Amino acid sequence: MPDESARPRAFEAVLFDLDGTLADTALDLGYALNLQRARHGLPPMDAQTVRPHASHGTPGLLGIGFGISPDDASFRTLREEYLALYEANLSRKTRLFPGMETVLETLEQKGIRWGIVTNKPARFTLPLLEALNLSARAACVISGDTCRNAKPHPEPLLRAAQQLGADPARCLYVGDAERDAQAARAAGMPAIIAGYGYLGAGDQPERWGVDGILDAPADLLTFLP
Repeated sequence: MPDESARPRAFEAVLFDLDGTLADTALDLGYALNLQRARHGLPPMDAQTVRPHASHGTPGLLGIGFGISPDDASFRTLREEYLALYEANLSRKTRLFPGMETVLETLEQKGIRWGIVTNKPARFTLPLLEALNLSARAACVISGDTCRNAKPHPEPLLRAAQQLGADPARCLYVGDAERDAQAARAAGMPAIIAGYGYLGAGDQPERWGVDGILDAPADLLTFLP
């Protein structure tokens, strides 16, 4: 739920994580994983099993799908295989979370710029935004390989603020993972966690030092004047 002490504020911009915050990508991420598992003679995994790992990139997905970590010798090969399968299927069922379109329209009506800061590589981020008809609307797009460092490092968030010519302290960041909270704190940005996203059973966002936890995208509007 929103933290009463954090609202409302006159933000210059709102920045969103992509997977699990702005868009529900879990079904397509899981679809690619099951295609890959089928190639290796493994049965499909249930969507609800994959969902909590959808924000954790290939380490999380290959970890749940094949029981490996980035230190395993087979990780790099499996990673490239997975990414090729995902690239071919990245917008089959991916949609904005219910209510998010209204949030974006409201931000635009209020003259508040919004952008995306994600760890998803540009080769996936940019075509996915095109498929969702968001490319021309986003004021900035920072992908996982835009900067030298990815979240939880603050560099991507600071780069977004720089591109917007905005004070980081007046940019609100919305994400769904602990690294999002860590990056925002390090960048001096207020942060909100999308509780409707891909939080796992062991996640404790109330301990991440954020300004609020959203039950639904529409709750974000309570932080705006």
